[in-house]
Parts: sequence; C-alpha cells; structure tokens
Amino acid sequence: MSGPRVSFVIGGVQKGGTTALARYVGAHPQVALPRNKEAHVFDDPGFDEAWTQENVDHVYAGHFDTDGAEVLAGDATPIYILHPVLVGRIARYNPAMKWVVILRHPLERALSQHSMESGRGDETWPFWLSMLLERLRLRGHMDDFAWQSPLRHHSYRLRGDYARQLDVLYRHFPREQVLVLRNERLADLPDATMRQVWDFLGLQAPAQVDYPRVFEGDYRRLRRGGFRWRFYSRLFRRELRDQAEGHGIRW
Repeated sequence: MSGPRVSFVIGGVQKGGTTALARYVGAHPQVALPRNKEAHVFDDPGFDEAWTQENVDHVYAGHFDTDGAEVLAGDATPIYILHPVLVGRIARYNPAMKWVVILRHPLERALSQHSMESGRGDETWPFWLSMLLERLRLRGHMDDFAWQSPLRHHSYRLRGDYARQLDVLYRHFPREQVLVLRNERLADLPDATMRQVWDFLGLQAPAQVDYPRVFEGDYRRLRRGGFRWRFYSRLFRRELRDQAEGHGIRW
C-alpha cells in the first residue's frame, strides 16, 4: 500500500488569507493543489466514515491534474480546522499530515465572511444582527455538513474561536506538524513568511519568487480602536482571551 496522496493541508481559516497562501504555494513547481483550490473531501456531506486511505485517495484523484508521483500534493480547504470531526477524519487518513493554518483578527475575519455570504445571497441580516443571532441560527446544526448548513454560512464567531480549534488540532497532531501564520505578516512580509512555509514543507524556495497582492474583498472595514470596533470586539472577548492565554496569540 502506498502512502497517502495528500501530505499537507492549508486547513484554515476561512477569510484568513488562504487564497493568497494557496496561490503562492501552488506556484511552486514541486507542489500540486486541487485545480479549484478547495477539494472539500473531508467535509463533503457524502463522506463515508468507513472509507480507507485508498478510498479517500480515489476521491482526491478527481481533483488533481497530475498523478502526484513527482510532486508534493496538498489541499487548501479552510473549513477543515473548524470541526473536530473533520480533523479526526484527516488524522485517520494521514497521521503525518502537515497543517498550515493562517489566522486573522477574529473580528476582521468575521466581517469579511459576512461580506462574502451577503454577496452570494446566503446572508440577509446586517452584520450586528448576524453576530447576535449566531448561536440561535447554529442550534441543532453544529454537526451539520450539508452545503447550505448554517454551520457553513453563519458561523462568524465560531470560526474565530482559534483557541478551541488549535486545541483540537494539537490533540490529533504533534505541534511540529502544524505551522501557524498570521494574515498580516503574509501581506507585509511575504518573502520571509513563505520561507517559513517552504522550510516547513521541506522544499527549496523557488528560483523565481513573486508574491503579488491577491484579491481583497470590497467591503467597509472598521477602524481599529473606533467605537464600532470596540463594540464588536467585546463580542469576541472570550475568544481573544483564550487565544492569548492558551496559545500566545495577541492581536
């Protein structure tokens, strides 16, 4: 039996910079990513818990334009870190999986997600009401992976609970298999950040390096320190505290 086809995931977080990171990583001549970036293998509603590694690799095969023999194959599906079930599935598939996780301030991340969901027509409430109603909307859907599940579309605060997500990740994978990055560092220092990534993946930096700015959503941002920023940040006070105390992540 050969080893798992996919050996690393850009597994989170949504709206944290995964598109830019995947574009940079995927430009390496020795890396293959799914043609549509996100394979959504482990969160697919049709995922079968009885699947073996070979079954998962068969599903993955349809997402790549290469047989994978000569490259390092990865997946860039940011929802993977959100739910313990998904992390557990990945651990069973490949215990040696490497995780690249890129984080963004939880409030800024939530605003970006809300803008995306509104643009798609999946969100009709204003941001403040979406935040306040989140727990009610997710009630009964915390293990619901249906494509239109509220878990996917209305989990603004939940996705920003990085401490909980990292705790789950470290229960399944040793810390040396996890690289945690910051969105703003990738934007401001792409060369230095990508050197970390290449080293983590065991790759030489490509000969020609170009890290252009990637699409940034067109939505109204909040001024840090302003009234609305301080108001919404209070909704994340537990998440921000847990991230700082448990993982040294301070914003």
